[in-house]
Amino acid sequence: MRIALTIAGSDSGGGAGIQADLKTFHQFGVFGTSAIVAITAQNTRGVSDVHTVPGTMVTAQLAALAADLPPAAVKTGMLATAELVERVADGIATHAFPNYVCDPVMVATSGDRLLDRDAEQTIRTRLLPLAAVVTPNLDEASMLVGAAIASVTQMEEAGRALLGMGAGAALVKGGHMEGAELVDLLVTADGTTRFTHDRIATTSTHGTGCTLSAAIAAGLALGVPRERAVADALDYVHRAIASAPDLGSGHGPLNHFVPAQRED
Repeated sequence: MRIALTIAGSDSGGGAGIQADLKTFHQFGVFGTSAIVAITAQNTRGVSDVHTVPGTMVTAQLAALAADLPPAAVKTGMLATAELVERVADGIATHAFPNYVCDPVMVATSGDRLLDRDAEQTIRTRLLPLAAVVTPNLDEASMLVGAAIASVTQMEEAGRALLGMGAGAALVKGGHMEGAELVDLLVTADGTTRFTHDRIATTSTHGTGCTLSAAIAAGLALGVPRERAVADALDYVHRAIASAPDLGSGHGPLNHFVPAQRED
């Protein structure tokens, strides 16, 4: 059985972060391990408190996994501070963790900020050069490249800019753009692949980015080619949103119980 590692924050609401990642790994048939960098008090309405884990403990978690349960792929989510970004980058590089998927979590679905502003530059300089795939939404991509994004053309330009920062590929997610059709772009050195889905009218979108990046990492851990891993992950998330259980009174979680592969 292949191992996939998530390095992220814990979500007490169970819909995002470490919890969403481990549920997703399970659905894709990979064994999930975790390194927790922060504990959050949150539910579907928002984040009320964040407690970061000491950097030495993050380093120790990564070393323990590298020594005995080395992953075939790894993803990062919420990293909270510049120091923790540095610690995680050092760990990924030192242990040569392969197939790294960087979800540059900066702001929660509820609008609560999950990354210190001074950590943005550290993500650019330390994490992007290590990433096989980076998966920003429009707001995150705009923050990383320093330019507004309001069109598919600008999404592709942002993807190219992220490749210029060292990422192997950039999946720029267009879910925050207006329109009945969702457009996501996978930008690589070989070209751009466009993925489209019909927009689903729902408030159950908590943990979509975490789930998507975890699904991509799971696919890469299984040896699936990058473009197919992205396509499978997008399909999984779309179906998980479509069958969301309608929990909570805010932005509810997805249905992580949907099969990893479409049954048809």
